[in-house]
Amino acid sequence: MAAPFLKWAGGKARLAPIVARRAPGAFGRYHEPFVGGGAVFFALEAAGMVREAVLNDANGDLIECFTIVRDEVEALIAELRPMAGGYESLEQSQRQHLYYERRATVPADPVERAARLIFLNRTCYNGLYRVNSRGVFNVPHGRYKNPRILDEPGLRSASLALRAVEFSCGDFESACARARAGDFVYLDPPYQPLSRTARFTSYTPGDFGPADQERLRDAFEAMSRRGVAAMLSNSDHEAVRRLYEGLGYHFEVVEMSRAINSVGTGRAPVPELLIDNFGRDEVRQALRDSSA
Repeated sequence: MAAPFLKWAGGKARLAPIVARRAPGAFGRYHEPFVGGGAVFFALEAAGMVREAVLNDANGDLIECFTIVRDEVEALIAELRPMAGGYESLEQSQRQHLYYERRATVPADPVERAARLIFLNRTCYNGLYRVNSRGVFNVPHGRYKNPRILDEPGLRSASLALRAVEFSCGDFESACARARAGDFVYLDPPYQPLSRTARFTSYTPGDFGPADQERLRDAFEAMSRRGVAAMLSNSDHEAVRRLYEGLGYHFEVVEMSRAINSVGTGRAPVPELLIDNFGRDEVRQALRDSSA
């Protein structure tokens, strides 16, 4: 069964089965404007629910890596094999030196860049992807004893699952605008922080602030009006609820444990909010038409 090949802060491995159970039984194309690690896509694909998919993210490195896994998985595996073997044979201090050496060097070749991203993702602190204001990856080295840098069966399974997927890199508004009546869109934006210190990652040079949350609400409503089935996950925060109340959406709170936290005790379950528009008349009619 295909699964995410990258660890991703905010990844939806735990939430994906719930999204799959709540998703419409039949729909046209599947869209993810914030694909991240792709856990929800892989869950839907494994359940046989996806015929066509368009996966998007604002992170160009991520989309390039997905594309290489789809199109050139054997070349990627060949590139990763000596990287994994070389790292695993070193002592911790030597591993750290190699990590920072690779972090400082960005190859010109796309396959080598994808291999570098997977290597850094598997050996960096907590599996984070974070860049500074100049877009430079800046996560420190981790301390894993046996990181799984190369997962050949996993990469091949992911490549097979992605064979008919279309990728795009850009803002979520453009990705949402491509969805048609009867399609299904799952949105996993950067979450509304629950406290002033809650925001600990930046996946692209720009932040996702209140104005972006409002743009997202407007895109969600525009999809609802044209009959696109949409589901969104976010923090169960008053500011999020205010944005979506009174528009005929369904709200559900689910308890999710945090996959990544610098302190182990900080991984206690926290409430997350699922919002969907499946009860809107336009959406129900479009879904009926698409399954006819």
